[in-house]
Amino acid sequence: MPFDLPRACCLILFGATGDLARRMLFPALYHLHRDGFLPDDLTVMASARSEMDAAGFRARVSEALHAFLPDDDFDPAVEAAFLARVHYTPVDVGDRAAFARLARGVAALAPRDKVVFLSTGPALYGSICQHLGAAGLVDARTRVILEKPIGHDLESCHTVNRQVGAVFREPDIFRVDHYLGKETVQNLLALRFANALFEPLWNGTHIDHVQITVAETVGVEGRASYYDGAGALRDMVQNHMLQLLTLVAMEPPSDLDADAVRNEKVKVLRSLRPLTHGDVGAKTVRGQYAAGAIDGAPVPGYRDEGERQGSDTETFVALRADIDNWRWKGVPFYLRTGKRLPRRYSEIFIQFRAVPHSIFASQGSDPLLPNQLVIRLQPEETIRLQIMNKIPGLDHDRAMRLRSLPLDLSLSAEFPGQRRRIAYERLLLDAIKHNTTLFVRRDEVEQAWAWVDGILDGWARAGEGPAPYAAGTWGPSAAIALTERDGRTWHD
Repeated sequence: MPFDLPRACCLILFGATGDLARRMLFPALYHLHRDGFLPDDLTVMASARSEMDAAGFRARVSEALHAFLPDDDFDPAVEAAFLARVHYTPVDVGDRAAFARLARGVAALAPRDKVVFLSTGPALYGSICQHLGAAGLVDARTRVILEKPIGHDLESCHTVNRQVGAVFREPDIFRVDHYLGKETVQNLLALRFANALFEPLWNGTHIDHVQITVAETVGVEGRASYYDGAGALRDMVQNHMLQLLTLVAMEPPSDLDADAVRNEKVKVLRSLRPLTHGDVGAKTVRGQYAAGAIDGAPVPGYRDEGERQGSDTETFVALRADIDNWRWKGVPFYLRTGKRLPRRYSEIFIQFRAVPHSIFASQGSDPLLPNQLVIRLQPEETIRLQIMNKIPGLDHDRAMRLRSLPLDLSLSAEFPGQRRRIAYERLLLDAIKHNTTLFVRRDEVEQAWAWVDGILDGWARAGEGPAPYAAGTWGPSAAIALTERDGRTWHD
């Protein structure tokens, strides 16, 4: 094995027949098994409400692997060895007797360590953990992984954390934000703190503003029942986007110890200027997609999909965030996310300040453009630095012509033999190794909810619904005004 991993580990997976397990978790575990990253005796005890035996469940896992793994990534012999790790016990989470049966099934596997993954609705987290404790499935070596969202506001987040914390110690609670498992997100730490070039410039003296965009072309797809009660602010901003913001804005941690990193992230969240009722009109934009076209194909509006007539759920959010500390005073952070936008991509865009004086103006050169750093997370993982460069050639009328050109680092090009890993591969492996660095601590998630709750309260007081925008456009026109009133534009 590549790492010194715990022996005789059992991964207990609730919600094992759900979409996340099929699309992400079992393919991720398959890859970890194939590449030798799992302990030889790790077993998976899957559970869901469906009544079936282990053979029937393994057939379902096999179907998922065939559906979501590329053909050249699949090996029948590897699949057979992987499926031998997988067991199944049906569990209705409201049935105490079912947890007793689960405990007997787990005990038969003789695990030393247990990792529980709750791929269920957050409303069930507390009761599942209580039943696990009552059934004797929790000891000093057991940890639990919680999928987001952790509640739907600060109060419900407190409730979930309190219920789970009554059974598990905080160091044994792993709150997932799958964006933190992406290679480029982790590479932010290396980019900032392993290169003397950037960190001296990483402040308000040299950076004009920061943009974080997560754009999707899809609608709500199969998540309509969840999404209509959540919306873009809860679904994307409270977790993924604020996590990206903290990694961009945090101070250097003393080392890579999990709490050292997370302490600095919490400081950023505590420094976010609250957006009160008086601020939301000028600093936030919420929208909902109407009928339009994506890639030339017509698509219906949000209210026309399913039974959502009259819904005021936002599918688009743009906002300006300010961090009130010495490093970032006066530097706006613009966050934007939405569904049914023209292109699918996620990126962090950092614009540096312009040079204080251009010595090239007398040469008839084009205006100097500020340097820009673009960190693209998906669909491709790249880091691009835009710098001014002389255009080659002889030109007697214009002796020095300049153009902004990119310095590109493409992870796929630089590491051609490396397969692009599913984010859950890193997260599952870290949970097995008991490394909490890439997971969200209780005070982090609660501080994020406290800030988001202020926006939700402001929207409720304003009494205005989301502004419509045509599918295939970049959101309501107010989103453009959000940056332009500050003399800036979105990086599209």
